[in-house]
Amino acid sequence: MVATAAADRTDPIATTAQIWQWLGEVSDPEIPVISVTDLGIIRSVEWQGTEWVITITPTYSGCPAMDVIAEEIGKTLQAHGITTPSIVYQLSPAWSTDWMTEAGKQKLTGYGIAPPQQQVVDISSIQRYREVQPAIACPQCGSADTQLVSQFGSTACKALYKCRVCLEPFDYFKPH
Repeated sequence: MVATAAADRTDPIATTAQIWQWLGEVSDPEIPVISVTDLGIIRSVEWQGTEWVITITPTYSGCPAMDVIAEEIGKTLQAHGITTPSIVYQLSPAWSTDWMTEAGKQKLTGYGIAPPQQQVVDISSIQRYREVQPAIACPQCGSADTQLVSQFGSTACKALYKCRVCLEPFDYFKPH
């Protein structure tokens, strides 16, 4: 759908569902196999007066990919006729890996990144993780016989693991 929007337009040229669908075309720049909707960083899509407002939350404070993501969201919506979308950053509540879709987690595995295994538990307004560390399955061979090599992987939101069976290193998307 390509449409011309007047500066004083008060009716949207697309539906909220269309906007969500188009946002599903925007890939995460650090993990191109997963969309920003699968990643769960899109907080809301709203028509406010004369413009579409897209609210996004970074995966962690200071994430260097957020400006690129905002730019790609703008380009994608402009390609569909939304000439001046407004991108708003929302930091609270903080993003959680619990917001990732199951399809997104499966895409991570297929890409060679182990998806987060823990869910965040909110205790007294402080996010904490379960005390027992789950076995992290190797995305290459599926073995749970893996070991943590480093808390820091290819990006700040990942840890580096190694499979003891196939001997392949892999990133694990840390829960938070």
